[in-house]
Amino acid sequence: MVKGKTQMRRIENTTSRQVTFSKRKSGLLKKAFELSVLCDAEVSLIIFSPRGKLFEFASSSMQGTIERYQKHAKGNQTGNKSSSNEQNMQHLKQKATSMMKQLELLEVSKRKLLGEGLGSCTLAELQEIEHQLEKSVNNVRARKSQVFKEQIEQLREKEKLLKAETARLVEKCGSFQPRKTLDERRQNTTYTDSSTSSDVETELFIGLPESRARR
Repeated sequence: MVKGKTQMRRIENTTSRQVTFSKRKSGLLKKAFELSVLCDAEVSLIIFSPRGKLFEFASSSMQGTIERYQKHAKGNQTGNKSSSNEQNMQHLKQKATSMMKQLELLEVSKRKLLGEGLGSCTLAELQEIEHQLEKSVNNVRARKSQVFKEQIEQLREKEKLLKAETARLVEKCGSFQPRKTLDERRQNTTYTDSSTSSDVETELFIGLPESRARR
């Protein structure tokens, strides 16, 4: 009677799982031994049971096989890194070459815009260059007009500030009355005294002093 195909999933029954583990473990150890003998291969096998028990087989030395494996794995990692670095370098070289070509095209275009190297240009290329130059000139003129407008606005703002400052100074000077100096006050006092003296009544006498005294 042919057995049915075993489903690859965890065996839920604990007893059945333990029996299956024992049978498969023995068969696996036997196959490892046969492989090492028949093919003269270095074989190492490590098995841990569900309960953590260790089972192992080594055709020579388990430690030696593990060290050999570590060296081989490290070499593969180094080789993978070297391969990756080579790929990166190749990508960078291709990118640099592409950028150099773009720079050369830009340099040629720049020279043509400056009116150099036009001998090999076709009529369509010359028309395209002319169109680009006209567009550039229009952009320059537009920017120039904008700068002029900005400068005019700044001058107008400065003019407003100057007018306001002038009006403030005029108002301040109009309300200012200078004080009289000490010399001016003295002159005014002297003039007042002399005017008072000149107002005293005077009389003209003709004759000897004695007769003037009697009067």
